[in-house]
Amino acid sequence: MQIAIAADHAGFPIKDRMIAIARGLGHDVTDLGTCSTDSVDYPDMARLVAEALQSGRAERAILICGSGIGACVAANKFRDIRAGTCHDTFSAHQSVEDDAANVLCLGARIIGVELAGELVRTFLNAKFSAAERHARRIAKVNAIEAEGFR
Repeated sequence: MQIAIAADHAGFPIKDRMIAIARGLGHDVTDLGTCSTDSVDYPDMARLVAEALQSGRAERAILICGSGIGACVAANKFRDIRAGTCHDTFSAHQSVEDDAANVLCLGARIIGVELAGELVRTFLNAKFSAAERHARRIAKVNAIEAEGFR
């Protein structure tokens, strides 16, 4: 699977480890930055992830900021993006299996690198269930999104 990953300055310290984990699972990873702890704005990183997904250059993405919240809020402003902040494995797999999430948001200042790695593995190994009730709910979310972009 093609994976895009981006982090702001707060997420940078764990980004390379998450890249290594995704590659270790056999995924192709595109590093969208940042490349240091110099301050960058999480909405800019969310835009890069959204553009990679919207263009088809990535099938899923990992977005890292300090709390995971700001990046998640920004990512969800883009069409066809379903981002979730996850700090536990249940949320990481459930976000994909039930909600068809395509972006995992992590809070580097909230969780440690080991848990972050476990969440990346869980998120990337999860598959959308396509159960009728979940597909119906995703269709409703997509309809809400379409209303918002008119």
